[in-house]
Amino acid sequence: MKAAVIQMVSQDDVLANLQRAGALLEQAAAGGARLAVLPENFAAMGRRDAAAIGRAEALGEGPILPWLKRTARDLKLWIVAGTLPLPPVGQPDAKAHACSLLIDEHGEIAARYDKLHLFDVDVADNRGRYRESDDYAHGGQVVVADTPVGRVGLTVCYDLRFPELYSALRAAGAELITAPAAFTAVTGAAHWEVLIRARAIETQCYLLAAAQGGLHPGPRETHGQAAIIDPWGRIVAQQARGEAVLLATRDPEEQASIRARMPVLSHRRFFSQDALRPAQTSE
Repeated sequence: MKAAVIQMVSQDDVLANLQRAGALLEQAAAGGARLAVLPENFAAMGRRDAAAIGRAEALGEGPILPWLKRTARDLKLWIVAGTLPLPPVGQPDAKAHACSLLIDEHGEIAARYDKLHLFDVDVADNRGRYRESDDYAHGGQVVVADTPVGRVGLTVCYDLRFPELYSALRAAGAELITAPAAFTAVTGAAHWEVLIRARAIETQCYLLAAAQGGLHPGPRETHGQAAIIDPWGRIVAQQARGEAVLLATRDPEEQASIRARMPVLSHRRFFSQDALRPAQTSE
């Protein structure tokens, strides 16, 4: 029932990044993990050729997918592959999605989540302007899947600011939620820990928050602070900067107890649009 969260400092060299990710996944497997989560953009940071990378992978000509499948088989490890550019299935020339794949221990794709919320934001850092929609198309599906450590809901980075997605994952039976990320140093310092703990508390799920943590081409600096948060909102493991493998054991009995003592799912109330209108006053 162990899960691992990995922190990296990925660069723009895909093959070098895969080598580093492989070493970290080996460490996770050696520590007893059955599921490991890689960070967003684990295979490439600072690249502006997402379309070319995605097309090559879709046509079976890229290095990333074969490496993922082989590594999962060799290590007998389920892998949440952070994000990589992938166009819709069967459409290699379409705009890529920021895709988070769940690879099972046999090297098969068990689930695919295309990032719903794209980071089109101005940030007071060296880069200043981020427009993910220039390179990626929005996803449109909520995704959960069964794994050896429990039922997992898939999210990515900027999704953390949209709690309705996490409510939908909990309603779909999620017991753990993955959040591979590459938060900027500025937004991460302000909001990262608050967001990952809040999403864990409100869903009563384990939050597996893999991260990028350091300096990248671009120039870009990421916040780090990869973490595993339990269903009560406690930080089980955390890493400030640099590479790391974090391990934690899911306790299903404790999780069930938390949910039974505070049954927020059954307490959720829904309201009509009329409730949003200003109250009428009489004179």
